[in-house]
Amino acid sequence: MHLSPETESAGYRLLSLAVTGSTNDDALAAARSGDPGQLWVVAAEQRAGRGRHGRQWSSPPGNLYASLLLIEPCEVAIAPQLGFVAGLALHEAVEAVTGLGAPRLSLKWPNDLLLDGAKISGLLLEGHRTERGSLAIIIGFGVNVAFAPTGTPYPATTLQAVRPGLTREDVFLALSTAFGRTFAAWRASMRMNSTDPFGPIRRLWLERAAGVGSEVTLRLPSGEKKGIFEGLDRFGRLQLKGPAGGEVIDAGDLYFPNFSTI
Repeated sequence: MHLSPETESAGYRLLSLAVTGSTNDDALAAARSGDPGQLWVVAAEQRAGRGRHGRQWSSPPGNLYASLLLIEPCEVAIAPQLGFVAGLALHEAVEAVTGLGAPRLSLKWPNDLLLDGAKISGLLLEGHRTERGSLAIIIGFGVNVAFAPTGTPYPATTLQAVRPGLTREDVFLALSTAFGRTFAAWRASMRMNSTDPFGPIRRLWLERAAGVGSEVTLRLPSGEKKGIFEGLDRFGRLQLKGPAGGEVIDAGDLYFPNFSTI
């Protein structure tokens, strides 16, 4: 496992592990010990991987498990935008190693990557305050390179199903390189566009999004909501048009009723 010269020259570093509990937990431990950030933590196997809402994440050897630690990357209020930055980087990386792009390869709000409607990757964005008061953002990536979990809410597949010789090393090299570029572009937009700095990322994300303009079901702690997925607002919230009119949703599980299984 290694970083490209371009990524290293931008200040990123790599900690590569054989087995760990959770790469997100390792990144958090690094933050608490004073790490300056831009640290990738990658493991061949996780024993206690997790997804959103604390769900267990299946982590057999052969897949990619990687977390990126960023220290003070932005203000707290706009930190959720990093999930979309990471999603774009992941889409770009998988497109680079498979040769497949939109619409077969699509982003599902807020944090999944789909191939032909089946999940191949998820993201977990976590924010913490260190004892020094610094904002630590950790972005966890789990990519189904060789194995896909079963019993999931909707189908999952692997990258090797379309590119049999692909390795987790191939995917990580492409991902770490793509993230460095996308993150730099996002920060440049923040400096140059004070009225709608999220605009360029939002536009690129929506061009690769699944289900825009279609009927979707959102599963929220308060219950299910159905409506038309109209897009994202300037903060990254999902715009849903339901029977009672339009509303914005901060977070939830998004389901598409017409996705086929593979």
